[in-house]
Amino acid sequence: MRKFFMMALAASVALPTLAVPTMASAQSAREVRDSARDVRRDQRDLRQAQRYGDRRDVRDARHDLRDSRQELREDWRDYRRSNRNVYHRPAYVGPRGYAYRPVAVGHRFDRAYYGDRYWVRDYARYRLPAPRAGHRWIRYNNDIVMVNPRNGRVVTVYNGFFW
Repeated sequence: MRKFFMMALAASVALPTLAVPTMASAQSAREVRDSARDVRRDQRDLRQAQRYGDRRDVRDARHDLRDSRQELREDWRDYRRSNRNVYHRPAYVGPRGYAYRPVAVGHRFDRAYYGDRYWVRDYARYRLPAPRAGHRWIRYNNDIVMVNPRNGRVVTVYNGFFW
């Protein structure tokens, strides 16, 4: 009888700790959405303070926006860390003569780098925003880049996006 009570006590202590990782990863996606909503709200408050407030209101609104952006970055990192398998892709094979160089907004790719085989079609799976009209998300090594296919210009860059 004593062994039964000891096993029940051990199970009651161990069971909640085993269930936490699944609950934490489910909460993390919600936390990212909530943090993104907070950033949008704080951006709206900053615009309103710049129009109608004094310097102290603007300073406080900037501080709140900075804190919200930091919170969003932390939540995003936690989400990616708990869902590593989604962001792990096979090795990148670039076009002939490929050598990786970090890119920034305004960089111009050759047509071979943003061809059909490099498009990221399921951008919602990676929690990326929908590309602008006429633009494409492409994979460039472990980075993800939004490119205007008409001229090859980079519009947005997320460095180190894939593992």
